[in-house]
Amino acid sequence: MLLTKIMPWLVNCRLRFCRRRRRNIAILLSLVSLLCAIAWGHFQLNRLDQLTISGDARYFTVKKGMSARSLVSELAGQPVSPFWTLVWLKLHPELAQIKMGTYRLESGWLVGHALLLFSSGKEVLFSVTLIEGGRIEDFIRTLQQAPFIDSTLDEDDADEVRSALGLEPDNIDGLLLPETYSYTAGTRDIDILRRSREHMVAFLEKSWAQRAQGLPYKTPYDALIMASIIEKETGKAAERPLIASVFINRLRKGMRLQTDPTVIYGIKDRYDGNIRKADLQDDNPYNTYLIEGLPPTPIAMPGKAAIRAALHPASSHYLYFVAKGGGEHHFSRTLAEHNNAVRRYILGRS
Repeated sequence: MLLTKIMPWLVNCRLRFCRRRRRNIAILLSLVSLLCAIAWGHFQLNRLDQLTISGDARYFTVKKGMSARSLVSELAGQPVSPFWTLVWLKLHPELAQIKMGTYRLESGWLVGHALLLFSSGKEVLFSVTLIEGGRIEDFIRTLQQAPFIDSTLDEDDADEVRSALGLEPDNIDGLLLPETYSYTAGTRDIDILRRSREHMVAFLEKSWAQRAQGLPYKTPYDALIMASIIEKETGKAAERPLIASVFINRLRKGMRLQTDPTVIYGIKDRYDGNIRKADLQDDNPYNTYLIEGLPPTPIAMPGKAAIRAALHPASSHYLYFVAKGGGEHHFSRTLAEHNNAVRRYILGRS
């Protein structure tokens, strides 16, 4: 009778024990699974933290429509879990707001470092140098050869440049300032030329306001013409003010400038490296052996030093100069002295 009463209780206790055991096992398994998931997640996130970009140092362009999530595997050069990449980016929101542009990546960088750069928008800056003494076709050719510039112009597109920049003179030479310009990838060539024009306007305006007194120029444009001649006559910085003084002294005396670079500019493609007697007699507005005063326009793009020389010439009584080799010139006050210098340096006579 007692056993009959105890048995159900024992069975019930056993059932409760089994259920509790199964529950504990389930909890234990859940905890183990959770710990495994946490460990796996930690492993994946740590892997993403340590992930490096593949390949050598290079330029990388972030294009429209690219996302930080898609860039992770592309930068790493290997498949990466989309889920854990999404989680990683949620934990590092500063890496997700990437901006279009071209950036410089260094070998061995972390992927996170690259994404941080993309998010900063600090694109790599390139530079191009427009050389003093060049013409518009030289500038366009230089821009065509520069990396990552959006080239829209051909060498014979001077009219298009003039129209785009709103320039009035038929001759664009002399109106742009040659110097080094920085730019980001995709910058259009015409936009660099526009900056060059703006720099020239600002520099010439400032320089004109600070010019020496008593110069034989009516306008800043006259000074620009003179600067272009100085630019073509010498590459020696120390000589530019002296070259300027010679031409200004001749203008003041009513003498013709008689400078070869203007002759060369006037005969254009006929120049083959030698100036002939027929060239000196050619009737064109740039032949300063025939015309009085300055030619009608600049003959090249003068740099800042040439403009300064034109507006701040040396004080001298020189009226002539002749090349004596090595890029230098001999300066003379009289025609007789000049002729002796010509015989010495040009004809090779003592």
